[in-house]
Amino acid sequence: MTFKARKRLALFVLVVGLPIYIVLAVTVMSYMMTQEVRFPIFVELVVYVVLGIGWAFPLKWIFKGIGQPDPDAPQNTQK
Repeated sequence: MTFKARKRLALFVLVVGLPIYIVLAVTVMSYMMTQEVRFPIFVELVVYVVLGIGWAFPLKWIFKGIGQPDPDAPQNTQK
């Protein structure tokens, strides 16, 4: 995958995918915790932390090196 394509995919994941993931995670957690059955606050915290960090590990390859200059761009060595 080219650098430009990875950069666009990373932007798409952050702008579109991450908000969808957040809404899904909060919705699933709210359905799991009804008024009759509720997890202890520490368990909720651990689940939200795992969900908050866990999304990045499968997508790590997309974001790796995105902040660097494009390695595919032609080098301009003139001064």
